[in-house]
Amino acid sequence: MKNFYLVALLTLSLTTANAQEPNIPMFGAQQNYNVKFDEYKAAPQGFDQERAGISHGTVELIEYQSESVGTTRKANVYLPPKYNKKKKYSVLYLLHGIGGDENEWYKDGGVPNIIMDNLYADGKVADMIVVMPNGRAQKDDSRAGGMGSFRAFGEFDKDLIGSLIPYIEKHYSVYTDKDHRAIAGLSMGGGQSLNFGLGHMDVFAYVGGFSSAPNTRRAAQLIPDVDKVKKENKLLWMVCGGADGLMNHSTQLKAFCDEKGIPCTLINYPDGQHNFVVWKYGLYNFAQLIFK
Repeated sequence: MKNFYLVALLTLSLTTANAQEPNIPMFGAQQNYNVKFDEYKAAPQGFDQERAGISHGTVELIEYQSESVGTTRKANVYLPPKYNKKKKYSVLYLLHGIGGDENEWYKDGGVPNIIMDNLYADGKVADMIVVMPNGRAQKDDSRAGGMGSFRAFGEFDKDLIGSLIPYIEKHYSVYTDKDHRAIAGLSMGGGQSLNFGLGHMDVFAYVGGFSSAPNTRRAAQLIPDVDKVKKENKLLWMVCGGADGLMNHSTQLKAFCDEKGIPCTLINYPDGQHNFVVWKYGLYNFAQLIFK
């Protein structure tokens, strides 16, 4: 198993500046996981396709000063249709993978703006903005960092909590309590979301991991206080492709939660691989469950 982690980490690191997240193949023809997956329900056709005749949100590129990194950093912010500064909005922080940056979700196939526009049009989501930051907390935060950025991903919570969240709360009309704050991400960003979300339950009440990578801490580290998680976490939700070799990082957490009686969802996307097919499905479902 240790060799599997090493191979997965090395594979994740072999990305170029223009590459999307690599697929991590299943090791062996089949792999059995001793967990009970939650029911998979297919997303409706067209959930990720632009629709005519509905209102559309906007995406803004922001720059903020990071105290922990010591430089100016960037993030994309999705504002819903008819964003109104006189209203208060919840905030979803949506993280990318090791091969991406603040543009991966928005420009590399995740179409979060389209998914959210359609959900708004159908009345399926609460009022929220979506912040897509660069989770590589170092001065050279370009995609070319590869494995050299691994530590920077692990330290992103300092930048996120210390600088980005205060910037968002100063410049946008949003709630400032944890009950109106969620974090989710894909691959490396999924691991970050589980690590930071469960590690800072005073900051985030909703946590999502989509195909979470080997940076995900083991369950006993993530949840040292079972009663606290039961009391303070409002949603722990995960999805991973059935053909994704990283599934075990989600199942180990699911098994722990089931044993301890912690509410936790894990969906096995049928034959899903390590790509945006699964991650878009994750965003579509997670966004409907938060802030309700």
